[in-house]
Amino acid sequence: MGGFYFDTMGKTTRLQKGDKKLISAWAFYDWANSVYSLVVSTAVFPIYYAGVTKDFDSYVEAFKTIKFLGVEINPTSLYNYTVAFFMFIVAIISPILSGIADYTGNKLKFLKFFCLLGSLSIIGLFFFENEATLWVGLVLTITSGIGFWGSIVFYNAYLPEVAHPEQQDQASAKGFIMGYIGSIILLIICLVMIMKHDMFGFNNAGEATRLSFIIVGLWWLGFAQITYRRLPNNVHNKKPKKGYLTSGFKELAKVWKELKNYASLRTFLISFFLFSVGVQTIIYMAGIFGSDELDLPSENLISAILLVQFVAIFGAYIFSRISVKYGNITALKITIVIWGLVCFVAFSLDKDQENIQLYFYSLGGLIGLVLGAIQSLSRSTYSKLLPETEDTATYFSFYDVTEKIAIVVGMFGFGLLNEITGSMQWSVLFLAVFFLLSFIILSFVKKTKYVQ
Repeated sequence: MGGFYFDTMGKTTRLQKGDKKLISAWAFYDWANSVYSLVVSTAVFPIYYAGVTKDFDSYVEAFKTIKFLGVEINPTSLYNYTVAFFMFIVAIISPILSGIADYTGNKLKFLKFFCLLGSLSIIGLFFFENEATLWVGLVLTITSGIGFWGSIVFYNAYLPEVAHPEQQDQASAKGFIMGYIGSIILLIICLVMIMKHDMFGFNNAGEATRLSFIIVGLWWLGFAQITYRRLPNNVHNKKPKKGYLTSGFKELAKVWKELKNYASLRTFLISFFLFSVGVQTIIYMAGIFGSDELDLPSENLISAILLVQFVAIFGAYIFSRISVKYGNITALKITIVIWGLVCFVAFSLDKDQENIQLYFYSLGGLIGLVLGAIQSLSRSTYSKLLPETEDTATYFSFYDVTEKIAIVVGMFGFGLLNEITGSMQWSVLFLAVFFLLSFIILSFVKKTKYVQ
């Protein structure tokens, strides 16, 4: 099994599983797509969205509501529900698509399609600028999210095909580290353009922000071509017949039955679901929490998010070393404890506290330490727990669907509590419960040769 690339003489060369060049090419997709995670879903777009909606004619300061489709609604909760909606869509379609991909052996085609959908949708966010185009922003938030998370299903499924079990911790960490480095570089470029917008000929920061969406989409689509060039396709030489959709369901049903026979894999998925509720919701809501709940200016928010990304690079590396010495389960447990601590610290913060921005920076550093670590270790631990199988995309679809449903639960619960209580702090405390339960259940995962 391996991928192809053209050497300097123009000849086609096969890269075998475990080859460093193949692993690097696979990991480079993190470099390409992580700009969505940082610039669009975490940093620039949520802050831009919060700022734009506050300028709507229908915005009521006393109740923090806007009018959308004739309904008075909190714009933060509207964003929560939008994210929950597209995650629900992905959760429904990804198992079907991955089953089809395993049946046809054509994971690369699906990876390319979702990448194209996501990147073009991000470019389209350029046209969201006021109350009249709110629907554009929300629709493209949905389609860009489907594109990003849909591509991740097939990207993750490549891990067992490009790296041997003993390489997968470091390969997974390498992907996240490359993703953080690439996204930091582009975020800095976008921030300079936004904060010094007059130097670049823009009338205001909003215009510069909207152009940054175009740059993000082109970055993702452009750098993904490097990954496409070397990734293998149809490594098991499958020759499918007609009836792809039916076959996809059959593949899904087959793996579902197999999953029942692997207790450790099933238990890990339950724990993964629980801590993903907390992790992914915090990732999506950190910027809006700082803006709306703590009244921090955009400069402080962006600086804190940059700090998270820098620390996350070292965090992913440090915890990959911890997992080598003490095992995946122990390393994951440490990260879960720290995430729980993050929830309690965030709950205790108040906008009237002296030096609140310094507390927010400290919270960002804490998040950064475990952000890349828990994502990298989760992916590699699940990969190690998989049985010998040709249906890697379908197995990873369960992993990805678990994460998507977790985000649906987290974002919907966060938004609902915010509407009921009028404060995001109770929503943050609500997430701590999930970290506690995930820690307990993770303790029941049985150790294996590669997962200690």
